[in-house]
Amino acid sequence: MKIRHLVAAGVGLLLAAASVAVAPAAQAAGPRPNFQLPFPCGQAWNGDNDNSSAHRAYEIDFNRGGSPGADKGDTVSAAAAGKVITSAHQGSVNGYGNLVVLDHGGGWRTYYAHLDVRSVGVGAQVRQGQKIGTVGNTSRPGNNITPHLHYEVRTTDTSYPGNIQPAYFNGARFGYPNQTLTSRNCGGGGNPYDAAEVCGAGYSVIDTASLGAAGSVALAFNAGNGSNCVVTLKGASIGTASAVSAYLEVQGEARATDAGSFDYYAGPVRKAAAGKCVKWGGSVGSAVYNSPFEHCG
Repeated sequence: MKIRHLVAAGVGLLLAAASVAVAPAAQAAGPRPNFQLPFPCGQAWNGDNDNSSAHRAYEIDFNRGGSPGADKGDTVSAAAAGKVITSAHQGSVNGYGNLVVLDHGGGWRTYYAHLDVRSVGVGAQVRQGQKIGTVGNTSRPGNNITPHLHYEVRTTDTSYPGNIQPAYFNGARFGYPNQTLTSRNCGGGGNPYDAAEVCGAGYSVIDTASLGAAGSVALAFNAGNGSNCVVTLKGASIGTASAVSAYLEVQGEARATDAGSFDYYAGPVRKAAAGKCVKWGGSVGSAVYNSPFEHCG
């Protein structure tokens, strides 16, 4: 059931003057994590983008109950693994009420507002599907709203409101302005990125090497331009900077390497390799994989 709020529940209007136009969606600095619906696996929720005059762009208000207070206290889950960078009541500041903000790396953040209870503190690393709070109706004093979850996806590469991004769940764009979805947020708890999306459009994974619990290395190929791409994905200490590397060597050419202290992955390392053999590999901490020259042609 679609529930209309007693007054405007979104908070964007409180953060920017009404005369500010909605900017085009920004081009995020990194690949989009594989976000899931911010509720427990199997639950169906209705999302509305047009039920608040304060919404600036792609914000979504979620409800599932048949009465205004039916959802209060329901679990809110992390849409992807990340680090808690905000956990505070901000009602008197901007109308969000109890707010949790997660940083997912690569310039991506998610906002969870109007929570009744916040279950995580600043600095905590949370896994995808982990409970981060409960649905509520906290807001600024005098803003009488019905319980719902106000959800946003933002990037860090431009200013508000152009940094508010369209929401994707399980790889599919939300059906703006309204859609009912069933959560596939089933507690995978792994890395929110995959090699194909890190490499970019046109790449498909053709080989992988396990680094055990530490992670994995993937080789992808783009048939359209004859390029290969290597990405090393972390499987442990996800969201915390640690040593990771990825490399790609085309036979007869110098090796290209990306190595450093990263939260989620190393790479992408791309090189044109049409008709040539490649050597590829990477590491997470002390776990290392090195291939022979292979995948020729």
